[in-house]
Amino acid sequence: MDTRPSLCYLPPLVARKHPFQGVRFLFARPAPQEGLGKLVGPSNGESPLVQIFVRDNNVDQALKALKKKMQREGSFREMKRHVHYEKPSEKRARQKAEAVRRARKLARKRAQREGLLPMPKKASR
Repeated sequence: MDTRPSLCYLPPLVARKHPFQGVRFLFARPAPQEGLGKLVGPSNGESPLVQIFVRDNNVDQALKALKKKMQREGSFREMKRHVHYEKPSEKRARQKAEAVRRARKLARKRAQREGLLPMPKKASR
């Protein structure tokens, strides 16, 4: 029986310059005797940064899920930051601005919970 996956992407875990670097796609393949899906992928002991399970060979849906996960993790922002050198003074200013932004967001949410500010309107679908 052929145990190789039909499509598997596992780039080497080196300096991340490509958005899909360090990502492992796992495909579910039905096992011959059980009828349940068996995860097929390289087993070289490396743990991937992100795992995406491809169901029913739907790669488009898997890519959409991958982009959403990477957006949530901030990988795209991180990659953009590493394109050019950032001076230490710029790095401190950016980190301070991010901290101020986080503190304001936390204070806003706290004020909304306490009823000092109106709750945000929920988006209707």
